[in-house]
Amino acid sequence: MTQHDVHTTARLYLCTDARKHQGDFEEFVDAAFEGGVDIIQLRDKTIEAAEELELLEILQSAAHRHGRLWAVNDRADIASLSGAPVFHIGQKDIPLRSARKLLHDPTIIGLSTHTPDQVDAAIAASPGRSGLDYFCVGPVWATPTKPGRSAVGLGLVKYAADAVRRANEETVGGVVLPWFAIGGIDLGNVEEVVQAGASRIVVVRAITEAEDPTAAARALLAALDAAAA
Repeated sequence: MTQHDVHTTARLYLCTDARKHQGDFEEFVDAAFEGGVDIIQLRDKTIEAAEELELLEILQSAAHRHGRLWAVNDRADIASLSGAPVFHIGQKDIPLRSARKLLHDPTIIGLSTHTPDQVDAAIAASPGRSGLDYFCVGPVWATPTKPGRSAVGLGLVKYAADAVRRANEETVGGVVLPWFAIGGIDLGNVEEVVQAGASRIVVVRAITEAEDPTAAARALLAALDAAAA
């Protein structure tokens, strides 16, 4: 899976911690990829750089076995050292231009957005060497994985869908920045997210807390298909 695939086919993006409590990181990421997850991001603020690099080697191997992508969160130095194909930043993390200087080409870079202005700015950042490759909108619903972050609701999802649609109509060749809805999304509400305009989602607990990660991923993809039908 490449940068092109993010623009065309990637629909299910998973964020996971190091799974210290479960002690099954390798088995978990392999099972998630087996279920159809397109991208797995390691996001764990409790681990040191050396441990993160070790876990990323495991994640990279699993991603290669399944022909999928893997991602680093926040740390451009870690992304560079590990050769991560995907790097994700928040609004207060390293600036996009600075990240581009540190990362290998062509690293896929994504950005979190939480307001209409941030969505507009992301869309305005043209894809490619100097711009974004995707953005995320959320959190749609409040989630313990982002404590203190207020939910943006389905309204921002609808705003992003409309803004991207307008940009697509105005862009020669129809090149559009892909985007994902994130935050509290699971089988019980994925239909609402799709109806609001999203076709790609980022999940955490819907898979990390599942007894069978493979089955959970497959169910989410099936729900995306059903909601879009």
